[in-house]
Amino acid sequence: MTMRFHITLQCLMLLLLISCNTAIEVSSQKDQEAIITPDYKDVTIPANIAPLNFQVQSDSPAVLIINDTQGESFQVKSDDEGLFSIPQKKWKSLLSHNKGSDITFQVCLEEDGKWVALRPFAMHVAQEDLDSYLAYRLVQPGYTFWNRMGLYQRDLETYEQMPIYENQYTDYNCVNCHSFPARNPEKMTFHMRAKSAGTVMLQGNKLEKLNTKTDETISALVYPYWHPSENYMAFSVNDTKQAFFAHSDNILEVFDNASDVVIYDVNRHEVFSSPLLKSEDAFETFPTFSPDGKSLYFCSAVKVDSLPLTYKDVHYSLCRIDVDVEHRTFGTKVDTLYNAVKDGRSVSFPRISPDGRFMAVTLHEAGNFSIWHPEADLYLIDLQSGEMRPLTEANSPDTTDSYHSWSSNGRWLVFSSRRMDGLYTRPFFTYIDEDGHAHKPFVLPQKDPVNHYEDLFYSYNIPEFVSGKVNVNQHSVATMMKDTEGINAMYAKN
Repeated sequence: MTMRFHITLQCLMLLLLISCNTAIEVSSQKDQEAIITPDYKDVTIPANIAPLNFQVQSDSPAVLIINDTQGESFQVKSDDEGLFSIPQKKWKSLLSHNKGSDITFQVCLEEDGKWVALRPFAMHVAQEDLDSYLAYRLVQPGYTFWNRMGLYQRDLETYEQMPIYENQYTDYNCVNCHSFPARNPEKMTFHMRAKSAGTVMLQGNKLEKLNTKTDETISALVYPYWHPSENYMAFSVNDTKQAFFAHSDNILEVFDNASDVVIYDVNRHEVFSSPLLKSEDAFETFPTFSPDGKSLYFCSAVKVDSLPLTYKDVHYSLCRIDVDVEHRTFGTKVDTLYNAVKDGRSVSFPRISPDGRFMAVTLHEAGNFSIWHPEADLYLIDLQSGEMRPLTEANSPDTTDSYHSWSSNGRWLVFSSRRMDGLYTRPFFTYIDEDGHAHKPFVLPQKDPVNHYEDLFYSYNIPEFVSGKVNVNQHSVATMMKDTEGINAMYAKN
């Protein structure tokens, strides 16, 4: 190629670049609302979130004008489907310089060769960031391909998703109940059921296979929660069954014929409990430690016979007991914070903010499997005043809002919701201010959110904030679970 050709090619590329970046001139304003998907209008967002790309419903070419309160501005042209792909570098810079302020978005449509601006909307940038990673399980809500699942993590500052563990390495068994102590990516547990059964314990570079069924417990360990010392974990043990309904809003109900709460000593591989957590006349489940580790919260229901026909008669109350894990002692009484029998409802998934001020719970009609209850909503309990109220700003009408977890700074709550289509759970984020009020939530951002969520036939299950990337060698986990006997937990009687 000649030098002239190279110069000509460079000039053409420069002209193309200039033409692509040429800003439009708005000819007029129209008092018309832009219809966008996902609905990111008036949401509160952290400064360290990936760009909230969205699609505008229009047959005309569209341009998005983004302005901040400091006079900075840039424009983004939509693709043929109306998708605005916001440049990550510009987005990151914009958010970092506008903490505590609003950013304005204005969609402009081409009409008769001129650009018409629609009514602008805003996003508020919070002062507080959220944890940089989110861990979850991807699982199909049906049972045709239920065995195709895995545990994954998402870098919330980008769109990158990485596997933590995929069950293809252990013959497509069930993997579930991932848990981290205080969002620490260096430690975690998760279970494998059926093939290669056991609990995986990760502590830095140390991997352990745990066999947690003992003669004194109903089952192997199930629903987990770490003690703040990271040396103990509370678990439920459950005799769980499931039933399907053809003529009900709840097409699937999971229920317990029996359940207890126990504590696992991570270093000694011992399980211990209290008679107050193992009543034959009650179902105890979903344990949660307080941030200071001195209280154990759990859900408890009066035992009901003839399940599943009577599952609507099972109502879980919110309870608390004193605990000293190092001395393996418990209080002499159980306090009831929410009386489900009196209220005729049921509570699940108690989760306390890191500062100990608030507890988020899910409230629903009956039972404990709220993730399939369309009436399930998020509630917040002020642990100082005892006041309990719905998170109205975050809840959706007539669809499930369920499993949730707190960010490290206690200002963000991620939760599972079926509001997008009524079938698949997606992770939503809501900002919780210092008075315990939620702000309008937003769905986990995707590079192409409309096509991503329409094409993904998997639910996001158990979203958990993590403060950094989880490093797990999947092959090492698979080899350990398939080829080793593992460590047997022992029940330590007080």
